[in-house]
Amino acid sequence: MRMLFKDDYPSTPPKCKFDPPLFHPNVYPSGTVCLSILDENKDWKATITIRELLLGIQDLLDNPNVEDPAQADAYQIYCQNRVEYEKRVRRQARQFATEIVSPAMNGGDGAQH
Repeated sequence: MRMLFKDDYPSTPPKCKFDPPLFHPNVYPSGTVCLSILDENKDWKATITIRELLLGIQDLLDNPNVEDPAQADAYQIYCQNRVEYEKRVRRQARQFATEIVSPAMNGGDGAQH
């Protein structure tokens, strides 16, 4: 995940984005995290620490907020078939782990250029 900070941070929240995007009800297809504490029009406060943001995102990943979906497919599967949702999440996690580890095993740095 990348955290992008504007020059006026902490007046405005950072943009938190997964690249590639995650299959998750609260991650937009663009990869941007949909979380109220990351929205200056909702719950953002300049006093929120980066640690608090990361903990909030971690909690959101474990416990999707069905009241504020950002990705229709992930939202529908999460609500209608939790077993299938969990399978898709695990499959994506394995895929991402393979993509990151494989270049490192071949002498690369694991970063995508």
